[in-house]
Amino acid sequence: MDSSSICPFCHSSVPSSQLQWHANNHFEHDDLQRATDFELAQQLALSPNSPPRKQAASGLHSDKTHGGSNNWYNGIVAGRHNGAWKVDEKISCLVDLQRKSEFYKIEAGLIALLKNCLESEAENSRTILSGYVDHFQSLEFEDVGWGCGWRNLQMLSSHLLVQRPQAREVLFGGSGFVPDISSLQRWLEIAWGRDFDPPGADQFNHAVYGSRKWIGTTECAALLRSFGLRARVVDFGPKEYESLYLSVPGSSVGALQPLRTNNWRKRKAIISGPMDRYLSRTVSQSSCSQKENSCSSPNDTDSNANISKGHQALMDFVWNYFSNNSSIQFGHRRVIVCEKTPLYFQHDGHSRTIVGIQVKHQRTGTLQYNLLILDPAHKTASLEKSLREKVGWQRLVKRGIHTLRKPQYQLCYVDPGIASEEEMEKLKTIDSVFIEI
Repeated sequence: MDSSSICPFCHSSVPSSQLQWHANNHFEHDDLQRATDFELAQQLALSPNSPPRKQAASGLHSDKTHGGSNNWYNGIVAGRHNGAWKVDEKISCLVDLQRKSEFYKIEAGLIALLKNCLESEAENSRTILSGYVDHFQSLEFEDVGWGCGWRNLQMLSSHLLVQRPQAREVLFGGSGFVPDISSLQRWLEIAWGRDFDPPGADQFNHAVYGSRKWIGTTECAALLRSFGLRARVVDFGPKEYESLYLSVPGSSVGALQPLRTNNWRKRKAIISGPMDRYLSRTVSQSSCSQKENSCSSPNDTDSNANISKGHQALMDFVWNYFSNNSSIQFGHRRVIVCEKTPLYFQHDGHSRTIVGIQVKHQRTGTLQYNLLILDPAHKTASLEKSLREKVGWQRLVKRGIHTLRKPQYQLCYVDPGIASEEEMEKLKTIDSVFIEI
């Protein structure tokens, strides 16, 4: 029987399965107006009197089923006659019109500052960090309360553009920069138009541009996969949630290999559309993001004791992911920067970015893990100040196992390399590895 949830906007009680659909409907009128504004900009940019525009970079994957490339004028004329643009034409238009996201850039690099702080600690610890990452904060009057998913996608993209030359060539038409949220919304619509994650596209009615619709890990994976990147999804949840997943033996794509520790149960699952079960049942994303230290619902306390032990599986996975199954050798070093991408970290009501993990050796002989997290709800300037002064940064960045208060979590990361055309077809289905906690 479907449980009830409270809409964070109108406070109505609705079935949990309909929460995201109901919440997104609050913004449908705004969506139509903003979409109209963009269509007008497209028409102006593609008018016959406009100067020639560049085509999308050759590294951008394009489906052959959508036909060959036409010149801009013929493309817009065809679009007007057919009532819709071809995908190739939308890509070319977006490559030219997309805007670079503005953000507070930390001189010397955020990861370098974090590395210095970690090395200055006196504890007997070891830490592994991902490479370069820019912090993208949610902005008041722009995306506070709904944009954390887009901000985490921007953080992950900033890493890919700097650390992986192959990804830089294909991402966002080879633009070399991280687009703003509006442009990312168009890229996601284009991914849906190319048949990446059809169930998810259906749940959004194939439209997200100009809206304040919540997105999650699967939308991040679909967008990145549309460029040929091997985005992978991992789900963590209790045994009783297994019915939410469809077992699909042999559904893994490419080189995905589950990391193995302890006695985790693993199965392949097909993930359909936005993660309704990750939407807050008691608080909105805006109120959740304000609780920077816990990001937990008021009613979570009673269940914390029951689920904390299981969350060690998530900690083990993250450690093995960054350490490449312990193949990294520390030697005399205490902090190492690896080549792994950051992790898009989704849970009920909010999402953040994991940029590394620390393990401390306790006197009792046990190991204490701390996730190192960038939260879109934090102000970048405050984060920089705390890291430079080495004061209060732990409260902003470190998250121990006791802070994992949700029954379900989801991660997304990107394997190296660019998919072939054959593999691209497989990537259109968003699958995951399910790990019982």
